[in-house]
Amino acid sequence: MLFKPLYVYYRTLGPRGRAVLFQLPLSVTMLLVTALTLVLHPVLDLSATFLSSLGVHLFLLVACALVPWGRLPAQAVLVIPVLDCLAIGVTREAADQYLTVLGFLLVFPVVWLASDGRRSGVLIGVFATILSAILPPVMLGTGVDGPDFIRIVLLPIILGAVALTTSGIVNALSLQRQQLEAQSCEVRDLLAASEDRERLLQTVMDTVSVGVCAIDDQGRVSLMNHHLSSHLGRTITGVPTPEDHKELPVYGADRKHPLPIDRHPASRAARGESFTDELIWSGNGTGQRAYSATSRLIQDSRGKHRGAVLAFTDVTELVEALSAKDQFVSSVSHELRTPLTSILGYLDLALDEEDLDPEMEFYLTVAKRNGERLLHLVGDLLTIASDALTIEPRDADLTEVVRHSVQAAQPKAAAAGITLELLPRGAATGYFDPDRLGQAVDNLVSNAIKYTPSGGTVTVKVGASGNELRCEVADTGVGMNEEELDQAFTRFFRAANAHSSTIPGAGLGLAITRSIMENHRGHVALSSSPGEGTTAVLTLPAAGIDVDWNQQHISEML
Repeated sequence: MLFKPLYVYYRTLGPRGRAVLFQLPLSVTMLLVTALTLVLHPVLDLSATFLSSLGVHLFLLVACALVPWGRLPAQAVLVIPVLDCLAIGVTREAADQYLTVLGFLLVFPVVWLASDGRRSGVLIGVFATILSAILPPVMLGTGVDGPDFIRIVLLPIILGAVALTTSGIVNALSLQRQQLEAQSCEVRDLLAASEDRERLLQTVMDTVSVGVCAIDDQGRVSLMNHHLSSHLGRTITGVPTPEDHKELPVYGADRKHPLPIDRHPASRAARGESFTDELIWSGNGTGQRAYSATSRLIQDSRGKHRGAVLAFTDVTELVEALSAKDQFVSSVSHELRTPLTSILGYLDLALDEEDLDPEMEFYLTVAKRNGERLLHLVGDLLTIASDALTIEPRDADLTEVVRHSVQAAQPKAAAAGITLELLPRGAATGYFDPDRLGQAVDNLVSNAIKYTPSGGTVTVKVGASGNELRCEVADTGVGMNEEELDQAFTRFFRAANAHSSTIPGAGLGLAITRSIMENHRGHVALSSSPGEGTTAVLTLPAAGIDVDWNQQHISEML
């Protein structure tokens, strides 16, 4: 750190500035040593030759500052340290015995030559050292004695080692600097690319009309798009504080009771919960808005939870439209049921008349059959439009429930030329609503008969398996493709072959069946292939359902 400012300053200098920076320490040290020697030994004899050599050092310092080295070859400046070696040799040779230490100053020009980084610099440094030991005695006529020979041998070796060490250090530092510069360029490129990706991500997020935010594992928001910040702000983003929760509550599906902090979408996501399309309400009074909340978890390379991405879709208009549709269907169904019941009653009275004309009896029977179909459809509409199904669980045997459904459907199957068989596997006792389960089984058996051509077979299996009760209805009918299977439980959906073959129905049976099973903590599954038939499986726990759980589940469905 101490030399960093000097290095930065050195990098800003031109060729002349660098030459002065190399030469200045030698010149200053030379004058400082001479001055200190004069202070310590005032009677020191300074010869004219010694003073002239000092003038040479000053001349070389001036030359470093004045010569336009930038216009000359890069190696031209090395003539200065070579002349420094010769000047030091002359100074040492002409000096008094007290100033022979000036020979150590050869380190300065040798380091300068070696810092060039080339091998030639080291060789020139060794050669200049030898010249500094040989030429001065010859130039001054002092002759070469025994110590001079020792100096000629040892000095190049010592300074050559210094030159090699300096060259190695300079090369290593240069290589390290190049590597650091390359890494710095790479980091800058990565940073620029990262900033570009961040801008792209932010642009994409701001483009979508869905509120999106990212939170860490502590629930702190790290990224939020414009749609979310402008429409929701801190209402449903980030784990709320008790003050925020009191000031800006988030409600559940019932729109009345604020969600506890630990059930807030951000709190659940921060804990590592993943969920899809959960309905929440934000705001108060007539300004309440409905949002569909979805959470997806963020994991690091080791699979550790690091946060989550939350998406909030405004579904207020959709929820209100569905509510209006259900209210409309419910109102119309109620209005239809009363006159239909009256019509069917009068038809029964007409059919009970004695000596009824056979043709008239046929007409009345057709009218009653279609009236009953219409009343059944109205009942389905009322069921599907109601806020929740009423479940009245009690001890019952699913095998008996299924047996009654199969017996009731036998006439219809026989009339269509279809074999309907029941394969019970013993008693299947449990705690459930037998009327609702009978309704679910009736729907599956009715569908199987409707979609199976004459000569086909419908097989019903029922029994207990471990802690579950299971009913399976399999047919050899027309079957469904993958797309139709995905839509099978959607209200009012009917497969294409149902429309083409004018099979009666409103597309509500499977939706009602799934609702019944979900209220029993069970489920219904379908498997099918075109032309190979369909298999529907009802599964529910054998243990009794908790009424409190059932009420809670109903509330969650609202």
